[in-house]
Amino acid sequence: MKIAQITPLYEAVPPKLYGGTERVVAHLTDALVDLGHDVTLFASADAQTKARLVPVRDQAIRLDPAPLKSDLAAHLSMLGEVLDRADEFDVIHFHTDMVHFPLFQKYADKTLTTLHGRLDMKDLPGVYARWSEFGLVSISDDQRKPLHFANWKATVHHGMPGDQYVFSPKSEGYLAFLGRISPEKRPDRAIEIATKLGRRLKMAAKVDAADKRYWEETIRPLVESNPLVEFIGEIGDHQKSAFLGGADALLFPIDWPEPFGLVMIEAMACGTPVVAFRCGSTPEVIEDGATGFLVDTMEQAVAAAGRVHLLDREAVRARFDLRFSATAMARRYLDVYGDLLARRPFAEAPLDEVVTPLRSRGEDRSFAALA
Repeated sequence: MKIAQITPLYEAVPPKLYGGTERVVAHLTDALVDLGHDVTLFASADAQTKARLVPVRDQAIRLDPAPLKSDLAAHLSMLGEVLDRADEFDVIHFHTDMVHFPLFQKYADKTLTTLHGRLDMKDLPGVYARWSEFGLVSISDDQRKPLHFANWKATVHHGMPGDQYVFSPKSEGYLAFLGRISPEKRPDRAIEIATKLGRRLKMAAKVDAADKRYWEETIRPLVESNPLVEFIGEIGDHQKSAFLGGADALLFPIDWPEPFGLVMIEAMACGTPVVAFRCGSTPEVIEDGATGFLVDTMEQAVAAAGRVHLLDREAVRARFDLRFSATAMARRYLDVYGDLLARRPFAEAPLDEVVTPLRSRGEDRSFAALA
């Protein structure tokens, strides 16, 4: 298949530091290339990819030192480039929320849009009702709840390349928090859990400008007054294996409808179990008692963090390989792409052009009823 991947421009692909959506797009794109497909990635010029890169900005927006930038202008320029080349692709896969809808109505039947963020916001229902012809993919079943009426085509959980993370059979005796310092991520809960257990807590976290006051007034005093807590700051992919693999457990004490939570599977790839609050996607990602523990209260969280040593770290990694590898994610998306093509008129999407190469690799499951 000829597939276009359209990523947000806020972070590099993959991100140099913190970043979720662009990281997923990077791994999906490379996995699709490895499976033999012709993939074009529309992204900033600092992207690292196995696909054909169409650079639409000199660098990702967040780390661009220019004091004045327009993220809307950057994304509109990219969408214009995609629109000019739309006829070149069998599938155009957007990861840019809904900004492309008005421009791509003519091509809606060859597009797929993965929604990566929370959907319980005012104004969103009107958009997805207005442009209902665009097929959507959720990253968890829970993410769909606020827009249950939308044109959902599938749920595809995120995946990561297993060889990027080093399995750690033994931990180094600390608890870990990795993510953003923000009220919904509840770093205060992580500090409280570690403190009640008398355990060290290492925090590798990004502080956004929007959360700077929360950091300064709420979290920083807790960090600086607690000798058990070490604040490392924002880290990149090359540091995650050591950070997560050395932890007894990752604490994921969220207090919001998390759409997925990439850090949970990153920890699992290192063999590290996860203690997560039962909120948003966590029951879909964590297998309670196998890859971690799901909790509802602080008391349960403290107790769970105290017994993570009972879990088999090799089994945690094995469950990651089975459920959350980049290849597993790419194969699930190929099924969705196949369904999309099968519904288009034969004159526009000749099945022989898609079925023959897929069948040669034993990947024609989506077309079995038609081929």
